[in-house]
Amino acid sequence: MSDVATATQAVQAAGEVAQQVATLAQNSNMMVDSNIAVGLAMGLGAIGPGIGIGLVGLGAMQAIGRNPDAASKIQTNMILGFAFAEAVAIYALVIALILKFV
Repeated sequence: MSDVATATQAVQAAGEVAQQVATLAQNSNMMVDSNIAVGLAMGLGAIGPGIGIGLVGLGAMQAIGRNPDAASKIQTNMILGFAFAEAVAIYALVIALILKFV
């Protein structure tokens, strides 16, 4: 019987220690989790606009190569496409900054 009582006390003590460690580590883990979230938000938020800008540039260069007379119209639309794609990256930056400082 004493072995069971000792084992029960050991399990309870281990549970209390685990709770104390979890409480102490919670603040530092929140900082690590926050930094990971910021990195993921900015990293994943920049992949899409990067691909989009590349595709817009590719399409514009191909179109200008096929029809050089329409270069001014194509260039205007290309710049608008770049701006809209870059706006998504700026939104990702804003979200990352909010995650970092709030």
